[in-house]
Amino acid sequence: MSGLASRSQLRMSFARYALVTVPLVLLLGILSGRAAGSGYGNPWFDALIKPGIMPPGWVFAVTWTILYILLGFALAAILHARGARGRGAALALFGAQLLLNFAWSPLFFAFHKVEAALVLIVAILALSVATTFLFAAIRKGAALLMLPYLGWLCFAAVLTADINALNPQAETLVPGEASADIAL
Repeated sequence: MSGLASRSQLRMSFARYALVTVPLVLLLGILSGRAAGSGYGNPWFDALIKPGIMPPGWVFAVTWTILYILLGFALAAILHARGARGRGAALALFGAQLLLNFAWSPLFFAFHKVEAALVLIVAILALSVATTFLFAAIRKGAALLMLPYLGWLCFAAVLTADINALNPQAETLVPGEASADIAL
């Protein structure tokens, strides 16, 4: 009997990784957004002037769900590539960009730091591009799974930049605040 694993054993090994990574990435992403009060329904966000290219709220929920699932599968593919050269660096970069990704919603939606969120999303994009290149050297399929995420990050960066430009005082905006001022 050979010491090599059969194709079905290899598929099962990948499936075991994916059974952990996909729900974990998805759950952490959802928790990050919920904890920060992300999206429409957040009074501060609702009060912001939005760019014309801003999609409806449901688009964000659907898109991020799909992206987190794809990221979970990409992570599983790299975890499955035991012994691959550069695997440790790829996993470290993936973890770093994912942690920054999870920090974006609280920074933007909870702390109202639009400029800082713009800088952060550019950093996330840079780390994600580097991660994708490292993934490509290990598993091309994992790199391909990163491409929709990169595209969405570019779009999200444009949205953040537009919101920043349209709302220069976003950090101080307090919707529904009572005022004793009389408009003349």
